[in-house]
Amino acid sequence: MTYSEPDMYSSTPGHRGVDTSIEAADAIASVTARLQRAVLAWIRAKGADGATTVEIADGIKVDRASAQPRTSELRQLGLIDDSGRRRHNPNGKRAIVWVAIGGAA
Repeated sequence: MTYSEPDMYSSTPGHRGVDTSIEAADAIASVTARLQRAVLAWIRAKGADGATTVEIADGIKVDRASAQPRTSELRQLGLIDDSGRRRHNPNGKRAIVWVAIGGAA
């Protein structure tokens, strides 16, 4: 199984069911699958070390607000998981360290 197949990704971004969240999801819908692939590739490249959302955003050069929903979507798709570890973000808050599940990228 390869993870570059388009049907492995969601073409519909997640949202919280409120008007502003739905509007934001609609605005990014055209690039959701591409961002999911980029986030997954970054996490896979980090191997067992994994990556926090801030690290992912910095690594793929997108805003954290664009990267964070992709981690939720990828987790729902069963492609990444919470490693159980936490690292501090630049703001000092602890963040989930995401790791990839499954085969090679």
